Amino acid sequence: MKKLFLIPLLIFLVTGCSKNDDGDTTPPGALTVQNVTPTNGGGIIEYTLPDDNDILYVRAEYTNSNGVDVSRASSSYNNTIEISGLNQTTALTITLYVVDEDYNQSTPIYVELIPLESFIYLVQESIEIASDLGGFRINWDNIESKTVYVFVHINDGVEEEIRILSSSTAQESIAVRGLPAVEISISTRVQDFDENTTGLEEKGILTPLFEEVIDKSTWTLLASQSVDGNAWEGASSNFWDDVIDTTGNNSDNSYFMIWRDLNGGSLNWPLDLVIDLNKNVKITRFTVWQRAYWYNGPSDVPYYFQEENMKSFNIYASNDAQTWEELGQFDIGDPRDSEGNIPTTALESAANGHEFELDNVSEQFRYLKFSVTSNFGSETYVNGSEITLYGLDNL
Repeated sequence: MKKLFLIPLLIFLVTGCSKNDDGDTTPPGALTVQNVTPTNGGGIIEYTLPDDNDILYVRAEYTNSNGVDVSRASSSYNNTIEISGLNQTTALTITLYVVDEDYNQSTPIYVELIPLESFIYLVQESIEIASDLGGFRINWDNIESKTVYVFVHINDGVEEEIRILSSSTAQESIAVRGLPAVEISISTRVQDFDENTTGLEEKGILTPLFEEVIDKSTWTLLASQSVDGNAWEGASSNFWDDVIDTTGNNSDNSYFMIWRDLNGGSLNWPLDLVIDLNKNVKITRFTVWQRAYWYNGPSDVPYYFQEENMKSFNIYASNDAQTWEELGQFDIGDPRDSEGNIPTTALESAANGHEFELDNVSEQFRYLKFSVTSNFGSETYVNGSEITLYGLDNL
């Protein structure tokens, strides 16, 4: 009986394999090119597909300006294919194939494309800089709305710092901050995703506007609008006492501690600490620190990124403590791997504080609301050690 069942099965398997091997081997027809439109750094090829009913895609092959062989595909639902990543204004030959569902390809069609000047040069030409609080603002236009990397060289006559900015928006404006109020020379070069690059070009000499640390001695808690952060050794006012919690011992204990039992029995996010600065300020950026001391934990390992520490938060500004303007939403990030291990570099960075920049210089304000939106996992406590603001003080 086993043999009677086995023979038909073998016949089926052989038949099945033979059927797969007898797939369509007829190549599809070639496409017909209708139009070639040069773009800045590439071009758009418009075509008509052949009448075959099993077309999968159209493939374009060419060698880009860096000598790299490139293959691009466009679905059978399209009638155009884009060529990009070029840094030349000389003729380039594009080879086009039609590919069907059995991966047969048509005879090649050759198209000549003469790209317009790459958009990276247009971006470089459009760059403008202007002094800003604590640094400068850089603006540019990106006609192709493709990703560019702007390498900004900042030279004070002694040292050079390079910052890399990236964007794909048509019009960009970015503040570069954290610079002293000394004369600097700014040069830029622009690079695209395919590593085409302009040369380095000087954009101007300027002096950043003076930026200072906002003095905290006048700050007080607006308790009526704040959660209770005074659990155990913690105190809400520790958040601005200019003492940063350390790892080695618990002698400083400088952090707020929001305990659910003092706040209605649960951590009802967001958890607000509202501060009356008792003066008017403008700010550009700020730094926050996590709690560092680890109770009953390793003596030589900080508590950074552990479950009770704050993780994400929003900040708001007001002149009457009633109407609030959001200045931004921020997140410390989570460097822990699946086993809870934290890179040494992340711990060292946390010890220096987590710095965040505003998109723009804030309007003048008196009240600051620090609104914690998550921690690293605890359902019982939220801790934070210190906040420092930078901008213009006592306006």
